[in-house]
Amino acid sequence: MEFGIFVQGYVGKRAETDPEAEHKALMEETEYVIQADKSGFKYAWASEHHFLEEYSHLSANDVYLGYLAHATDRIHLGSGIFNPLAPVNHPVKVAEKVAMLDHLSAGRFEFGSGRGAGTHEILGFMPGITDMNHTREIWEETIAEFPKMWLQDEYVGFQGKHWSLPPRKVLPKPYGKSHPAMWYAAGSPSSYAMAGKMGLGVLGFSVQKVSDMEWVVESYKNAVKEAKAVGDFVNDNVMVTSTAICAETHEKAVEIAVGGGLNYLQSLLFRYHDTFPRPEGIPEWPELLPEYSAEIIELLIQEELMICGDPSEVLAQCKRWEQAGADQLSFGLPIGISYEDTMNSIKLIGEHVIPEIDTDPIHRTTRFRQGASS
Repeated sequence: MEFGIFVQGYVGKRAETDPEAEHKALMEETEYVIQADKSGFKYAWASEHHFLEEYSHLSANDVYLGYLAHATDRIHLGSGIFNPLAPVNHPVKVAEKVAMLDHLSAGRFEFGSGRGAGTHEILGFMPGITDMNHTREIWEETIAEFPKMWLQDEYVGFQGKHWSLPPRKVLPKPYGKSHPAMWYAAGSPSSYAMAGKMGLGVLGFSVQKVSDMEWVVESYKNAVKEAKAVGDFVNDNVMVTSTAICAETHEKAVEIAVGGGLNYLQSLLFRYHDTFPRPEGIPEWPELLPEYSAEIIELLIQEELMICGDPSEVLAQCKRWEQAGADQLSFGLPIGISYEDTMNSIKLIGEHVIPEIDTDPIHRTTRFRQGASS
């Protein structure tokens, strides 16, 4: 199993007392990725969200990833996501950004796509849409066109229901062989099998606990065996995300978690991601989940809903995700936890956890790309 880090420009309530909270959040998260690169993480994923106050201020992630391409050496940099829906971003512009980032990173870019966080975000670009399934139609019309734009000398053009383009040379072409690995952000369990059939990797932002992972990944792995890849190769790959806090002792890790405002982060998540399955007990915004006590944190650890503890405990918890079939475990590190504690978590995981699980120096997606047909 490989490891990643996920950043989203989470500001939270800090802006109430700090006028530079937004700036600090974005700059600190660049430092987290740079440290993750040094600590042996293989992937860093950056969100694209719009209008999601406090929850995610990272809207121009192409700019952000361009900076990180220069600031890092080996870590793969992924869009988590680029939104290719024509009313949000014209697909040709997305293809151009992907190829440019592939050059700037010397082949380290990963193309994750999806349909947006929920109604608050999407209705800003598509007013009047009442059924979010409409966005699936636009995405499905578009996704198979990207490899054609990258690999055809002159793109043959496209005439669809939602966008069109006459024949044009889409430039630049990706760096090196083939094109970056393609991923889909799955907001519901049924999306895993759909992505598998298309040969796409899955960015699993909707899986909450290890036991949920086992049957979902099985549905994906069964589907990907019969994949008709929309790209140049099958990216047989499931990434899942989890909050991770690692400290020198169990007691210290729990103390950090209690003070991290994780209840507010979760409340914001379900405020905006209203297409995600809503677990029982999650209140409707603006009602908040209660603040997490040490007892609640211990229960979340026991229920495998978060990774938290000393290095040996975090190692054991990560191995459970590996046993459940995850190909990549990516850690979300919310701003509610201090910069110092977050950096310490990254360093401890890099020193004590990653070397025990990820013993292959070659990125899985690099290997897939090297075996591509073009």
